Amino acid sequence: MTDHRIRNIVIVGGGTAGWMAAATFARILGPEYAKVTLIESDEIGIVGVGEATIPQMATFNRMLGLDENEFMRATQGSFKLGIQFVNWGRQGHTYFHPFGKYGIDMKGVSFHAYFLRLHQLGEAPDIDDWSLQAAASRTNKFMRPIDAGNSPLSEIPYAFHFDAGLYARFLRGYAEERGVVRREGKIVEVRLRGADGFVESVVMEDGAAIEGDLFVDCSGFRGLIIEQALKAGFTDWSHWLPCDRAIAVPCESVDAWTPYTRSTAHKAGWQWRIPLQHRTGNGHVFCSKYISDDEATATLLANLDGKPLADPRTVPFRTGHRNKLWIKNCVSLGLAGGFIEPLESTAIWLIQSGLSRFLTMFPDKRFNQADIDRYNRIMITDYEEIRDFIILHYHATERDDSPFWDYCRTMEIPERLAEKMRVFRSHGRAFRENEELFNDTSWFAVMHGQLMRPQGFDPVAEIMSLDETRSRLAHIREAIANSADYMPSHRDFVREHCAA
Repeated sequence: MTDHRIRNIVIVGGGTAGWMAAATFARILGPEYAKVTLIESDEIGIVGVGEATIPQMATFNRMLGLDENEFMRATQGSFKLGIQFVNWGRQGHTYFHPFGKYGIDMKGVSFHAYFLRLHQLGEAPDIDDWSLQAAASRTNKFMRPIDAGNSPLSEIPYAFHFDAGLYARFLRGYAEERGVVRREGKIVEVRLRGADGFVESVVMEDGAAIEGDLFVDCSGFRGLIIEQALKAGFTDWSHWLPCDRAIAVPCESVDAWTPYTRSTAHKAGWQWRIPLQHRTGNGHVFCSKYISDDEATATLLANLDGKPLADPRTVPFRTGHRNKLWIKNCVSLGLAGGFIEPLESTAIWLIQSGLSRFLTMFPDKRFNQADIDRYNRIMITDYEEIRDFIILHYHATERDDSPFWDYCRTMEIPERLAEKMRVFRSHGRAFRENEELFNDTSWFAVMHGQLMRPQGFDPVAEIMSLDETRSRLAHIREAIANSADYMPSHRDFVREHCAA
């Protein structure tokens, strides 16, 4: 019998995407199944500005069998309960997008419906009162969930902040211990087979040709194989997401380690703030059509918590995705496959999703086209669904104080998003479609947080009397407040369990 098994996997590029791929193949396939070689050059820098994640990151860590405290120590990490948005709906307004649900659904009806019923009566002003993550973040509290019965403390979804460079180094050690071979150097040529156009090898600067059965392109924005060699093409979304540059700079850490990412909207973009143990990560994402690099840099430096620890670094980008993320015997991951700005910390999840979906369609040397087509369709859907969620932040705003916000507020948007907004404006309903990343809580948090106000509430919420609704929501709010009070400070928790 002919052996069609993939025996030789070549990963082109390191960084987060490359080493996540290497670690995954090492863990799932093992060296007995296939040899894994990762090629990277110390002379080629990585973007490395994405340091915030979403709760699905914990699933990836469990798949690798990582010890969470060890992972946190190695990456100078801190914990994350959600994202605080400042000046997005209007200047001076702040809201919180939490991980985890608001309250609890009752009698088969979404908690959001009961909240809106009281909110529209002026009796429930702040949705954050019914989110443990939001309540804990007010006073910088954090803990992992414990076995506490029906208490909110039994379920605390959380994610991580970490140093992207240290994370890549951590995964490199993990992968190399499990047989992955790292090859240092630059690639100067990609050779394709004449018969079918498949990738045959990549040629190093020293003339060595590295052959493979499967190539994983993690070469960043340039897409060394997927674009430069295989001509995948690119779907550009800059008309919906016009920001095209980021300036990043770390600064000194402050005493209060907030257990959340902060996103502050400026006149032509927004600024991230990500607290780590050894420093705070900062960056300004902006549209160069409306603001110069110098002004964007000045805005960033004027809004730091402490002294800068490096010179500001500029990263140009274009939002969108390759028309095909998998072509022949090459699959692209991370920035090589596409880019959506890090407003909701989705970059690492897209790598994770790409790896997971690829493993469910893992090929042999015949590379069945139906498998490839399905992968491309599903991954592009992932990108489109996240795209719509990000557009919502820009479009659902009252800001009219700059040309940038005028454009975003009045631009045409994808019909799928427009429908979601129409449904919400009617009765405050928010839905998760199929397998999309963001659930109904996330859609509600951002729509409500961006000051969208529905005409009414879900009429089914009236199956419960107004008095019972008031009583139950008061009880839930009290349980949330008591649970948040019980939690230790974020800094104390890190120092006790996973200080670097």
